[in-house]
Amino acid sequence: MQRTISIKLNTTHEQSVALTQLQKEFNNACNQIVPVAAENRCWNRVALHHLSYYKIRETTVLGAQMACNAIKVVCDSLKVLKIKKTEKIPLINFKPSSSVHFDKRTYSLKESALSLYTLSGRILIPMLLGEFQQQYLERGISKEAELVCRNKTWFFNLVLDLPDVEPVVSSGKVLGVDLGENNLAAISSGKLFGGGQLRHERDRALALRSQLQSNGSKSAKQLLKKISGKEARHMAHVNHEISKAIVKEAVDTGCDMIAMEELTNIRKRMRAGKRVRSRLHRWAWAQLQTFVHYKAQAAGLKIVFVNPAYTSQMCASCEQIGTHYKHRLVCRFCGIQRHSDLNASLNIRRIALSADSATGTVSYPHVAAA
Repeated sequence: MQRTISIKLNTTHEQSVALTQLQKEFNNACNQIVPVAAENRCWNRVALHHLSYYKIRETTVLGAQMACNAIKVVCDSLKVLKIKKTEKIPLINFKPSSSVHFDKRTYSLKESALSLYTLSGRILIPMLLGEFQQQYLERGISKEAELVCRNKTWFFNLVLDLPDVEPVVSSGKVLGVDLGENNLAAISSGKLFGGGQLRHERDRALALRSQLQSNGSKSAKQLLKKISGKEARHMAHVNHEISKAIVKEAVDTGCDMIAMEELTNIRKRMRAGKRVRSRLHRWAWAQLQTFVHYKAQAAGLKIVFVNPAYTSQMCASCEQIGTHYKHRLVCRFCGIQRHSDLNASLNIRRIALSADSATGTVSYPHVAAA
């Protein structure tokens, strides 16, 4: 399995300037490759290499391998879009501050230091390693990486190949997980993770940004820059906490599988007012599923995604359509009354248990399209 660790770099002023120059030149090269890819409708790495490599070597000062890395980045960015044959290829723009892709030929690890390619030659930068990063480096094999700059500090996001965790002994138990907005997650064991406070905080953040953007003054722009990314970081922190709790609950209850809804393209199916759509489109369901997936994988648990159709409307006991009263689902056939989100999680568990092993596990949802 693969994991990514973020390593903080202790750069000098001269090293920071060298990395900034590389960052600008690399993303300039990417922007030159994009029109070539769009004109030829080509995002195959080998084919695009033949079309653009010599042009990049002539118009930029990038080395041979870094030019190849720029071609790879453009190909990967276009593949993520899943462009159909009838669709026009968008001209992606790489900002000068975008990340720089490194492979094994353009970096190397030297104990507690990192050797990086720059336009003026290799530089050796000390790494500030915590216990977490040190443990992963000792266990894994280093692969590709991304160099990013956040708040004038450089980070090296390194992908590691780690040994696969032995799966837990099959118990036949499944933990169903229903994701939502009022309750971020409801699990079939009976636990709810409320989302009311988080929704309130996100609404306040949206209102503040709208107010500052409409103001347009210098101080308003400074404050916008200051709070940039704060909401996303808070959302990621909450999702990490919830995903950790879900995996722990599965382990504590002896489950060997976690079942969740297949939510691919859910945003395209949303029908709501402008304010509600704005809030829902900013909701990080896919991120939470991703966090649960890799944490479950590290614990030796399986993940299955099921069709979400009627899971919120069907009674989990008799499989008849029930009636909603606010957050309660009432079944007029068997008389059961349950919290609607808990009922949905029980339906998800039931579907996962009844699915044939050959067809129960569906493809992992494409995060970028969610």
